[in-house]
Amino acid sequence: MKLTTRLCQVALLATIGFGASSVQAHEEEGMYAVTVTNLTRGETFTPIMVASHTKGTHFYQLGSPASDELAALAEGGDIAPLSGLLMETGGAFDIATNGGLLAPGASTTIMVKMTNKARFVSVASMLIPTNDAFIAINGMRGPKSKHRDVMVMSPAYDAGSEPNDELCANMPGPACGGEGGSPDASGEGYVHIHAGIQGIGDLNSSEYDWRNPTARIVIKRVE
Repeated sequence: MKLTTRLCQVALLATIGFGASSVQAHEEEGMYAVTVTNLTRGETFTPIMVASHTKGTHFYQLGSPASDELAALAEGGDIAPLSGLLMETGGAFDIATNGGLLAPGASTTIMVKMTNKARFVSVASMLIPTNDAFIAINGMRGPKSKHRDVMVMSPAYDAGSEPNDELCANMPGPACGGEGGSPDASGEGYVHIHAGIQGIGDLNSSEYDWRNPTARIVIKRVE
């Protein structure tokens, strides 16, 4: 079961709604180039979602239940529910994706629009093969000046919405080919730092385990 509460959903909508009123009052001013590098040895990143927004919009809160939209991303790499929620409520000024998988050691750059008010950036992507691991930055302030950049090192987070049984039947992607979402399962119940691959199921920890950080994310203001 994707563990979330109505209170969490209402809080997300409230912060998104607050951001929307501010964003609509300002015109587009520029672009951010967001470069994500996969630092793991054996994990692949699903299509990466990048959103620009005002202060106060967050994808998750450590120690709290994941929303259904975040659980869909963390369990199956599906960015549509979260991006759809942001667009429907006006919480994001712009959303972009690289549109493909990111292999270990590889980098990709995603362009996203920004304004002088909507210069906070959030990023999310699932690690495969895992049950519900994801990388993220959660409302990082991007550089205001052109040709300046900020760098963030992301650990792997656990959405806590699915048990980490490491069984291929419950993990999507080319390595396992299993199911993404697990509506009839329950996990730890809150977002936390992922413990990595323990080798308790179908995965060899010597091949798929990692040590944090798992991703380097650079946000650069460009013309």
